[in-house]
Amino acid sequence: MSALVRIPTPLRPLCGGQDEVTVDGATVREALDDLERRHAGFKARLLDGQGGVRRFVNLFVNQDDVRHLQGLDTPLKAGDALSIVPAVAGGAPGADAAVTFSQLHQELKARVPETTARDLARARPQVLLDVRELEEVKGGKIPGAVHIPRGFLELRVEDEVPDRDAEVVVYCAGGTRSLFAADTLRRMGYQRVASLQGGFRAWAEAGQPVERPRLLTDAERRRYSRHLMIPEVGEAGQVKLLQAKVLLIGAGGLGCPAALYLAAAGVGTLGVVDFDVVDESNLQRQVLHPTDRVGTSKVESARRTLLAQNPGITVVPHEERITSENVERLLGAYDLVIDGSDNFATRYLINDACVLQRKACVHGSIYRFEGQVTVFDPARGGPCYRCLYPEPPPPELAPSCADAGVLGVLPGVVGVLEAVEAIKLILGEGEPLTGRLLTYDALGARFRELKLRRDPGCAYCASLDGAPFPGFVDYEVFCASAGGDT
Repeated sequence: MSALVRIPTPLRPLCGGQDEVTVDGATVREALDDLERRHAGFKARLLDGQGGVRRFVNLFVNQDDVRHLQGLDTPLKAGDALSIVPAVAGGAPGADAAVTFSQLHQELKARVPETTARDLARARPQVLLDVRELEEVKGGKIPGAVHIPRGFLELRVEDEVPDRDAEVVVYCAGGTRSLFAADTLRRMGYQRVASLQGGFRAWAEAGQPVERPRLLTDAERRRYSRHLMIPEVGEAGQVKLLQAKVLLIGAGGLGCPAALYLAAAGVGTLGVVDFDVVDESNLQRQVLHPTDRVGTSKVESARRTLLAQNPGITVVPHEERITSENVERLLGAYDLVIDGSDNFATRYLINDACVLQRKACVHGSIYRFEGQVTVFDPARGGPCYRCLYPEPPPPELAPSCADAGVLGVLPGVVGVLEAVEAIKLILGEGEPLTGRLLTYDALGARFRELKLRRDPGCAYCASLDGAPFPGFVDYEVFCASAGGDT
C-alpha cells in the first residue's frame, strides 16, 4: 500500500530537501518504518525510546490526528497522505534550539552505517573515498582510495563518483569527519554509503597495507594548474604523467613537436633516440633545434630545449642508431613508444619490439601535405604495423622527405596528435586511435578516419596468443631501403 508522507521543513534535510516522499505500508507504523529505511534519521526525531510518538510531534492521516484514530496502528489505504506536524515556535531560533556536536555526532552514529578495517580489507567497495586534508594524505593512504578533501566534497564528488548506486566507503583520520561526509553523500542521493570506523588510524594499526602516494609540490600545482581543473586529469592524472616514461624514436620533424608538448604537459621521463646531428635543412620543421646548434648532436640539442621548457622532468638522450641488437634494451625502460622514424626498416623494427614487449606504439608519418596517425597496440586487441602493411612499398612509391619534401608545419600537426594519443594512453582516458587510422590532408583541410583490423595471419600478433615470436630480421634487406631524413 503506497502513501504520501508530507515532510516539514526542519526534517527535509534527511530526505535530500524533498517536501513529499512516497512510502509503502498498511499502517502508520509500517509507513514510518519504510520512511526510515529509505531516509535514516526520521524515527529518532518522531518516536521516543518506547516507540511512541513524541509529545511535540503530531501525525495526521489526511485531516485526522492519529491520536484520535488508532495511533500508529491506524490503517492506510492507497492515496492517503500522512502529514508530520512538529511544534513550531516561530521567529528566530533560540539558544535552546542549538544542537551540540556530541548530540549531532551521536545522531550520525545512529543513522550512518559503519564498517571496520577488517571488513574493509576482506571486501573492498567500488569506491573508497579519502576525505582528509592534503597534509594528512602525505603520510600515507589506503591503496586505491580517491582523495577529495572534506571541504571540496560537495563540489567534486559528482565528477569523481558519478554513479550514485556505487558502494562507497568514506574514511578520514579517526572516523568522525567521515561520518559527516557519508551523511552528506546520502543526502546527495548516494544510496550505499558507509564510514570507516576508526578511520585511517584503525586501518594502519590493524597492519593493513598503506600507500605513500606521490603528491604534487606547490610548484607543480602552480605549473599544471590548468590540468588540475580537468576532471579527466586532476591531481591523480598529473601524477600519472609525472611518473610516466615515454621513448621517442627520432628527434626530427615528428619527434620534436611531440617531445615539446609532452615535456610541457609534465611527462616525467622522456627518452630520445637519434644518432644524427642538426643540419640547416632541419630548421624548417624540427622545432627543438635553433640555428646556433647546427652541427651538434640532435639528442643533446633536444635535451637542452626540453629542460629549458620544463626543468622538472628528466630527459634521457640515447645517441645511437636503433638496431636489432639494442632495441630491447632501449624500449625496456619505458612505458610506451612514439615512433617518429623516417624509414621503413626502423618502423618494422620498432613494431616488432613493441609487440614482443607488449607496449603501445604511437605511430605518425608524413609526406608533403599529408599525414597519418594511429596507435598500434596488439597486446590490447589492436593491430600492429605489419597488420596494416605486411611488406614495405618499393622506394619509388614512398620517397623520403629528403627526396620529396614536406611542408614545414605538417610535422607539427601530426607530432602534436601523437603527443595527444600518448597522454590519453598514460591517463587511461578517452578513445585512443587503436584500430583507427587518422589521415590529414593539409591542402584540403580534411581529417578522415579509417578502420584497421588485426590480420589473422600476422605471425607477430599471433605470438601474443602463445605462438613463437618470429624474431628480429635483417630489416635493411627486408625493406631494401634505408629511407631519408625527416
